[in-house]
Amino acid sequence: MIGVKSKFSTLYEKERIKVEKKLSNALDSRKPYSLYKPAAYILESGGKRLRPLLVLFSVKAAGGKFSQAYNAAVAVELLHNFTLVHDDIMDNAEKRRGRLTLHKKYDLNTAILAGDSLLSVAYEFLLKDSGDHLKEVLDSFTHGLVEVCEGQSMDKDFELLKKVSIDQYLVMIEKKTAAMAEMCCIIGANIACGSKKEISALAGFGKNIGIAFQIQDDLLDISGNESDFGKSVGGDLVEGKKTYLFLKALEKARGKDKEQLQKVIDNKGIVQAEIPKYKALYLKLGILDDARNEIIRYSNKALSRLKYLKKQEDRDLFIWLTDSLIRRNK
Repeated sequence: MIGVKSKFSTLYEKERIKVEKKLSNALDSRKPYSLYKPAAYILESGGKRLRPLLVLFSVKAAGGKFSQAYNAAVAVELLHNFTLVHDDIMDNAEKRRGRLTLHKKYDLNTAILAGDSLLSVAYEFLLKDSGDHLKEVLDSFTHGLVEVCEGQSMDKDFELLKKVSIDQYLVMIEKKTAAMAEMCCIIGANIACGSKKEISALAGFGKNIGIAFQIQDDLLDISGNESDFGKSVGGDLVEGKKTYLFLKALEKARGKDKEQLQKVIDNKGIVQAEIPKYKALYLKLGILDDARNEIIRYSNKALSRLKYLKKQEDRDLFIWLTDSLIRRNK
Protein backbone atom coordinates (compact mmCIF):
# COMPACT_ATOMS: atom_id res chain seq x y z
CA MET A 1 0.00 0.00 0.00
CA ILE A 2 2.90 2.36 0.74
CA GLY A 3 4.16 1.79 -2.79
CA VAL A 4 0.73 2.64 -4.23
CA LYS A 5 0.56 5.85 -2.18
CA SER A 6 4.03 6.82 -3.35
CA LYS A 7 3.04 6.15 -6.96
CA PHE A 8 -0.01 8.41 -6.77
CA SER A 9 1.82 11.09 -4.81
CA THR A 10 4.50 11.13 -7.52
CA LEU A 11 1.84 11.29 -10.24
CA TYR A 12 0.06 14.16 -8.49
CA GLU A 13 3.29 16.12 -8.12
CA LYS A 14 4.35 15.44 -11.72
CA GLU A 15 1.04 16.71 -13.10
CA ARG A 16 0.91 19.61 -10.64
CA ILE A 17 4.30 20.80 -11.90
CA LYS A 18 3.03 20.68 -15.49
CA VAL A 19 -0.02 22.75 -14.55
CA GLU A 20 2.21 25.13 -12.56
CA LYS A 21 4.46 25.68 -15.56
CA LYS A 22 1.53 26.34 -17.87
CA LEU A 23 0.02 28.73 -15.32
CA SER A 24 3.30 30.64 -14.98
CA ASN A 25 3.30 31.23 -18.74
CA ALA A 26 -0.41 32.00 -19.03
CA LEU A 27 -0.06 35.76 -18.59
CA ASP A 28 3.62 36.31 -19.51
CA SER A 29 3.27 37.91 -22.91
CA ARG A 30 0.13 39.88 -22.17
CA LYS A 31 -0.02 43.64 -21.87
CA PRO A 32 -0.57 46.04 -20.25
CA TYR A 33 1.75 44.96 -17.43
CA SER A 34 -0.24 47.13 -15.02
CA LEU A 35 -3.07 44.59 -15.41
CA TYR A 36 -1.33 41.26 -15.93
CA LYS A 37 1.55 41.65 -13.46
CA PRO A 38 -0.86 41.88 -10.50
CA ALA A 39 -2.90 39.00 -12.00
CA ALA A 40 0.27 36.90 -12.22
CA TYR A 41 1.08 37.77 -8.59
CA ILE A 42 -1.91 35.84 -7.27
CA LEU A 43 -0.98 32.81 -9.39
CA GLU A 44 2.59 32.86 -8.06
CA SER A 45 1.38 32.19 -4.52
CA GLY A 46 1.03 28.51 -5.39
CA GLY A 47 -1.37 26.17 -3.63
CA LYS A 48 -2.36 22.53 -3.96
CA ARG A 49 -3.79 23.06 -7.48
CA LEU A 50 -6.50 20.62 -6.45
CA ARG A 51 -9.04 21.79 -9.00
CA PRO A 52 -6.81 21.36 -12.07
CA LEU A 53 -5.84 17.90 -10.83
CA LEU A 54 -9.52 16.98 -10.45
CA VAL A 55 -9.96 17.86 -14.13
CA LEU A 56 -6.97 15.74 -15.16
CA PHE A 57 -7.81 12.75 -12.95
CA SER A 58 -11.42 12.83 -14.22
CA VAL A 59 -10.19 12.82 -17.82
CA LYS A 60 -8.14 9.72 -17.03
CA ALA A 61 -11.00 8.01 -15.18
CA ALA A 62 -13.32 8.56 -18.15
CA GLY A 63 -10.86 6.94 -20.54
CA GLY A 64 -8.96 9.97 -21.83
CA LYS A 65 -5.41 11.29 -21.54
CA PHE A 66 -3.99 14.10 -19.42
CA SER A 67 -2.74 15.81 -22.60
CA GLN A 68 -6.35 16.43 -23.66
CA ALA A 69 -7.08 18.74 -20.76
CA TYR A 70 -4.09 20.84 -19.66
CA ASN A 71 -5.71 24.03 -20.95
CA ALA A 72 -8.97 23.20 -19.19
CA ALA A 73 -6.99 22.48 -16.02
CA VAL A 74 -5.41 25.92 -16.25
CA ALA A 75 -8.84 27.45 -16.90
CA VAL A 76 -10.37 26.13 -13.67
CA GLU A 77 -7.36 27.33 -11.65
CA LEU A 78 -7.66 30.79 -13.19
CA LEU A 79 -11.35 30.77 -12.28
CA HIS A 80 -10.54 29.66 -8.74
CA ASN A 81 -8.02 32.47 -8.30
CA PHE A 82 -10.53 34.97 -9.65
CA THR A 83 -12.87 33.93 -6.82
CA LEU A 84 -10.04 34.19 -4.26
CA VAL A 85 -9.17 37.75 -5.27
CA HIS A 86 -12.77 38.89 -4.86
CA ASP A 87 -13.26 36.83 -1.70
CA ASP A 88 -10.22 38.52 -0.11
CA ILE A 89 -11.53 41.96 -1.07
CA MET A 90 -14.94 41.28 0.49
CA ASP A 91 -13.33 39.86 3.65
CA ASN A 92 -10.69 42.61 3.71
CA ALA A 93 -8.18 39.80 4.24
CA GLU A 94 -4.55 40.70 4.86
CA LYS A 95 -2.89 37.44 3.80
CA ARG A 96 -3.44 34.60 1.36
CA ARG A 97 -1.10 31.59 1.41
CA GLY A 98 1.35 33.49 3.61
CA ARG A 99 1.62 36.52 1.29
CA LEU A 100 -0.14 39.86 1.10
CA THR A 101 -3.49 39.63 -0.64
CA LEU A 102 -3.71 41.31 -4.03
CA HIS A 103 -5.62 44.39 -2.85
CA LYS A 104 -3.11 44.91 -0.03
CA LYS A 105 -0.08 44.40 -2.29
CA TYR A 106 -1.43 46.84 -4.91
CA ASP A 107 -4.76 48.60 -4.40
CA LEU A 108 -8.47 47.85 -4.52
CA ASN A 109 -9.14 48.92 -8.11
CA THR A 110 -6.14 46.99 -9.43
CA ALA A 111 -7.25 43.87 -7.57
CA ILE A 112 -10.80 44.03 -8.95
CA LEU A 113 -9.60 44.47 -12.53
CA ALA A 114 -6.86 41.84 -12.24
CA GLY A 115 -9.38 39.38 -10.82
CA ASP A 116 -11.75 40.03 -13.72
CA SER A 117 -8.90 39.47 -16.19
CA LEU A 118 -8.27 36.02 -14.70
CA LEU A 119 -11.87 35.05 -15.41
CA SER A 120 -11.67 36.33 -18.98
CA VAL A 121 -8.44 34.48 -19.73
CA ALA A 122 -9.92 31.34 -18.13
CA TYR A 123 -12.56 31.17 -20.86
CA GLU A 124 -9.86 31.53 -23.53
CA PHE A 125 -8.00 28.51 -22.14
CA LEU A 126 -11.17 26.47 -21.66
CA LEU A 127 -12.16 26.83 -25.31
CA LYS A 128 -8.88 25.23 -26.42
CA ASP A 129 -9.77 21.85 -24.89
CA SER A 130 -13.55 21.68 -25.22
CA GLY A 131 -13.51 19.67 -28.47
CA ASP A 132 -16.72 17.86 -29.43
CA HIS A 133 -18.33 18.67 -26.10
CA LEU A 134 -18.01 22.46 -26.27
CA LYS A 135 -21.56 23.14 -25.11
CA GLU A 136 -21.41 20.71 -22.18
CA VAL A 137 -18.01 22.02 -21.02
CA LEU A 138 -19.03 25.68 -21.30
CA ASP A 139 -22.36 25.00 -19.58
CA SER A 140 -20.59 23.25 -16.69
CA PHE A 141 -17.96 25.98 -16.33
CA THR A 142 -20.50 28.80 -16.43
CA HIS A 143 -22.91 27.02 -14.08
CA GLY A 144 -20.03 26.47 -11.63
CA LEU A 145 -19.21 30.18 -11.75
CA VAL A 146 -22.84 31.15 -11.12
CA GLU A 147 -23.02 28.73 -8.16
CA VAL A 148 -19.81 30.14 -6.64
CA CYS A 149 -21.17 33.69 -6.86
CA GLU A 150 -24.46 32.61 -5.28
CA GLY A 151 -22.60 30.82 -2.51
CA GLN A 152 -20.41 33.84 -1.82
CA SER A 153 -23.52 36.03 -1.67
CA MET A 154 -25.12 33.64 0.82
CA ASP A 155 -21.93 33.68 2.89
CA LYS A 156 -22.06 37.48 3.06
CA ASP A 157 -25.79 37.37 3.90
CA PHE A 158 -25.03 35.07 6.83
CA GLU A 159 -22.92 37.82 8.39
CA LEU A 160 -26.07 39.91 8.83
CA LEU A 161 -28.35 37.11 10.01
CA LYS A 162 -28.72 36.38 13.71
CA LYS A 163 -29.73 32.77 13.06
CA VAL A 164 -28.27 30.40 10.49
CA SER A 165 -28.87 26.63 10.53
CA ILE A 166 -26.30 23.97 9.69
CA ASP A 167 -28.53 22.96 6.77
CA GLN A 168 -28.36 26.53 5.40
CA TYR A 169 -24.60 26.47 5.84
CA LEU A 170 -24.34 23.21 3.90
CA VAL A 171 -26.34 24.68 1.01
CA MET A 172 -23.97 27.64 1.00
CA ILE A 173 -20.79 25.55 0.82
CA GLU A 174 -22.35 23.28 -1.81
CA LYS A 175 -22.44 26.39 -3.96
CA LYS A 176 -19.36 28.28 -2.84
CA THR A 177 -16.89 25.36 -2.68
CA ALA A 178 -18.37 22.04 -3.76
CA ALA A 179 -19.90 23.28 -7.03
CA MET A 180 -16.46 24.10 -8.41
CA ALA A 181 -15.02 20.70 -7.50
CA GLU A 182 -18.07 19.07 -9.08
CA MET A 183 -17.64 21.23 -12.18
CA CYS A 184 -13.97 20.23 -12.52
CA CYS A 185 -14.88 16.55 -12.53
CA ILE A 186 -17.71 17.04 -15.03
CA ILE A 187 -15.48 19.02 -17.41
CA GLY A 188 -12.76 16.37 -17.27
CA ALA A 189 -15.22 13.56 -17.91
CA ASN A 190 -16.82 15.44 -20.83
CA ILE A 191 -13.49 16.19 -22.48
CA ALA A 192 -12.74 12.45 -22.37
CA CYS A 193 -16.19 11.69 -23.86
CA GLY A 194 -17.16 9.75 -20.74
CA SER A 195 -20.47 7.91 -20.44
CA LYS A 196 -23.41 9.42 -18.56
CA LYS A 197 -22.75 6.98 -15.71
CA GLU A 198 -19.08 8.03 -15.49
CA ILE A 199 -19.92 11.74 -15.63
CA SER A 200 -22.56 11.35 -12.91
CA ALA A 201 -20.19 9.31 -10.71
CA LEU A 202 -17.36 11.82 -11.01
CA ALA A 203 -19.75 14.74 -10.44
CA GLY A 204 -20.98 13.09 -7.23
CA PHE A 205 -17.42 12.51 -6.09
CA GLY A 206 -16.51 16.15 -6.75
CA LYS A 207 -19.53 17.56 -4.95
CA ASN A 208 -19.07 15.51 -1.79
CA ILE A 209 -15.31 15.88 -1.63
CA GLY A 210 -15.83 19.63 -2.04
CA ILE A 211 -18.08 19.72 1.03
CA ALA A 212 -15.58 17.66 3.02
CA PHE A 213 -12.79 19.98 1.86
CA GLN A 214 -14.61 23.10 3.08
CA ILE A 215 -15.42 21.65 6.50
CA GLN A 216 -11.76 20.65 6.75
CA ASP A 217 -10.87 24.25 5.92
CA ASP A 218 -13.17 25.43 8.73
CA LEU A 219 -11.50 22.97 11.09
CA LEU A 220 -7.97 24.05 10.12
CA ASP A 221 -8.89 27.67 10.77
CA ILE A 222 -9.01 26.91 14.48
CA SER A 223 -6.77 23.84 14.78
CA GLY A 224 -4.09 24.53 12.16
CA ASN A 225 -0.61 26.00 12.44
CA GLU A 226 -0.33 29.51 11.00
CA SER A 227 2.98 28.79 9.26
CA ASP A 228 1.40 25.78 7.52
CA PHE A 229 -2.04 27.28 6.98
CA GLY A 230 -0.76 30.47 5.34
CA LYS A 231 -3.16 32.80 7.16
CA SER A 232 -4.07 33.76 10.70
CA VAL A 233 -5.50 30.90 12.75
CA GLY A 234 -8.86 31.79 14.29
CA GLY A 235 -9.61 34.29 11.54
CA ASP A 236 -13.14 32.96 11.05
CA LEU A 237 -14.01 33.75 14.68
CA VAL A 238 -12.38 37.17 14.47
CA GLU A 239 -14.53 37.94 11.42
CA GLY A 240 -17.64 36.45 13.02
CA LYS A 241 -18.09 33.87 10.26
CA LYS A 242 -20.78 31.26 10.77
CA THR A 243 -18.75 28.16 9.92
CA TYR A 244 -19.72 24.53 10.51
CA LEU A 245 -17.77 24.56 13.79
CA PHE A 246 -19.39 27.73 15.10
CA LEU A 247 -22.92 26.64 14.17
CA LYS A 248 -22.39 23.19 15.68
CA ALA A 249 -21.09 24.78 18.87
CA LEU A 250 -24.11 27.09 19.01
CA GLU A 251 -26.40 24.09 18.52
CA LYS A 252 -24.79 22.09 21.36
CA ALA A 253 -24.00 24.84 23.88
CA ARG A 254 -26.12 25.67 26.90
CA GLY A 255 -26.15 28.39 29.55
CA LYS A 256 -23.03 30.56 29.77
CA ASP A 257 -21.37 28.69 26.92
CA LYS A 258 -24.24 29.64 24.61
CA GLU A 259 -24.09 33.25 25.84
CA GLN A 260 -20.38 33.33 25.03
CA LEU A 261 -21.05 32.15 21.49
CA GLN A 262 -23.96 34.55 21.08
CA LYS A 263 -21.53 37.41 21.76
CA VAL A 264 -19.66 36.49 18.58
CA ILE A 265 -22.84 37.16 16.60
CA ASP A 266 -23.81 40.29 18.55
CA ASN A 267 -20.31 41.81 18.27
CA LYS A 268 -19.79 40.59 14.68
CA GLY A 269 -16.65 38.72 15.70
CA ILE A 270 -14.06 38.61 18.46
CA VAL A 271 -10.65 40.14 19.14
CA GLN A 272 -7.47 38.15 18.50
CA ALA A 273 -6.77 37.67 22.20
CA GLU A 274 -10.06 35.76 22.66
CA ILE A 275 -9.23 33.00 20.16
CA PRO A 276 -7.74 30.58 22.78
CA LYS A 277 -10.87 30.97 24.93
CA TYR A 278 -13.16 29.99 22.06
CA LYS A 279 -10.90 27.16 20.97
CA ALA A 280 -11.11 25.81 24.53
CA LEU A 281 -14.91 26.04 24.33
CA TYR A 282 -14.92 24.13 21.03
CA LEU A 283 -12.79 21.42 22.64
CA LYS A 284 -15.07 21.25 25.67
CA LEU A 285 -18.13 20.78 23.44
CA GLY A 286 -16.40 18.20 21.24
CA ILE A 287 -16.79 20.37 18.15
CA LEU A 288 -13.45 19.47 16.57
CA ASP A 289 -14.39 15.78 16.71
CA ASP A 290 -17.85 16.59 15.28
CA ALA A 291 -16.20 18.35 12.36
CA ARG A 292 -13.80 15.45 11.76
CA ASN A 293 -16.73 13.00 11.75
CA GLU A 294 -18.58 15.15 9.23
CA ILE A 295 -15.50 15.32 7.00
CA ILE A 296 -15.29 11.52 7.08
CA ARG A 297 -19.02 11.20 6.34
CA TYR A 298 -18.85 13.35 3.21
CA SER A 299 -15.58 11.72 2.15
CA ASN A 300 -17.27 8.33 2.33
CA LYS A 301 -20.18 9.64 0.26
CA ALA A 302 -17.65 10.79 -2.34
CA LEU A 303 -15.88 7.42 -2.33
CA SER A 304 -19.17 5.54 -2.75
CA ARG A 305 -19.49 7.05 -6.24
CA LEU A 306 -16.22 5.50 -7.40
CA LYS A 307 -17.79 2.05 -7.89
CA TYR A 308 -19.07 3.26 -11.25
CA LEU A 309 -15.55 3.85 -12.62
CA LYS A 310 -14.22 1.12 -14.89
CA LYS A 311 -10.65 0.74 -13.65
CA GLN A 312 -9.48 -0.11 -10.15
CA GLU A 313 -6.40 2.06 -10.67
CA ASP A 314 -8.63 5.12 -11.16
CA ARG A 315 -10.67 4.24 -8.08
CA ASP A 316 -7.44 3.87 -6.10
CA LEU A 317 -6.20 7.24 -7.34
CA PHE A 318 -9.31 9.03 -6.08
CA ILE A 319 -9.17 7.08 -2.80
CA TRP A 320 -5.57 8.27 -2.34
CA LEU A 321 -6.61 11.85 -3.16
CA THR A 322 -9.46 11.74 -0.64
CA ASP A 323 -7.16 10.42 2.07
CA SER A 324 -4.63 13.17 1.30
CA LEU A 325 -7.28 15.88 1.62
CA ILE A 326 -8.60 14.54 4.93
CA ARG A 327 -5.10 14.44 6.42
CA ARG A 328 -3.89 17.81 5.09
CA ASN A 329 -2.68 20.51 7.46
CA LYS A 330 -3.15 23.49 5.14
